[in-house]
Amino acid sequence: MLLGLLTAIAASVCYGTGSVLQAVGSRRAARLDAADADRTQHGGPSLSSTAKAAMTWEFIVGTVLDFVGFGLGALAARMLPLFLSQTVISANLVITAVLSVKLLGIRLSRAEWTSIGVVCSALVLLASAAGHEGSGHTGVATHWWLLVVSLVLMAGGTVVVRVLGAGAAILAGLLSGLGFGALGVGVRILNGIDPFDLGALLGDPALYAILVAGVGGMYLHTVALQIGSVNGATAALVVGETVLPGAIGVLWLGDASRAGLGWMAVLGFGLAVGGAVAVAWFGSAEGVEAGRRSAPEPLGVR
Repeated sequence: MLLGLLTAIAASVCYGTGSVLQAVGSRRAARLDAADADRTQHGGPSLSSTAKAAMTWEFIVGTVLDFVGFGLGALAARMLPLFLSQTVISANLVITAVLSVKLLGIRLSRAEWTSIGVVCSALVLLASAAGHEGSGHTGVATHWWLLVVSLVLMAGGTVVVRVLGAGAAILAGLLSGLGFGALGVGVRILNGIDPFDLGALLGDPALYAILVAGVGGMYLHTVALQIGSVNGATAALVVGETVLPGAIGVLWLGDASRAGLGWMAVLGFGLAVGGAVAVAWFGSAEGVEAGRRSAPEPLGVR
């Protein structure tokens, strides 16, 4: 349990630091592209602007940290109940918020700091109440369903973001979180890991669900960072990657709390999600105001 917690915490630090560095690179590229009118007709980032954002050094370093965080998070998902591992990893929201003060010049309100404190307290409750993780053994139909759902979420999310444009920041963050949540479920149920069997691994639809959800989630998160509040988008991501995977872990994969502490696990989980939603709500105002300060003169529609 302790090793799993330390692994999840390390993953959280990597993800949180990576998010802020990606936001720095994304916003720098977005400002340049806005000046060149490199946007969709609805005001959202074009595919070319997203690609340019991915070429900045900040974004590259942030992406490396994301890959390290992914590896650590995958280990944590195999060692802890999903409702604990995903929630601890999602605490990268705290790292993101604190670093955004320094690197993005964002000033957090008292309400945001209070919400962050709620999330941290909730994580303590969850860690105290968590029991054993489930086996992760499921029928092959579940693996196929995970792949189908991942494809629908990521493809549909990409289309919706391009249609809604600048108004889709929170939705993009939520969908990216659902992608990362699907990734966590996929890691837990993946065949061919213990014991290692390359044939079983390559033949498992869950492996391809992990790839689709991971790549799609990263793309949608990048878009969210370009068009909205970094804290709001990250908080929406937190909700997506914790609620559904946590429920799946308890209902289908055998995750459980310690005897007699189920109430504490439920309370901690609820507070963690509620705190994240609060940061999303208060942080969205920061994104609107920041957008007003940095918006270029109107250039017309191409």
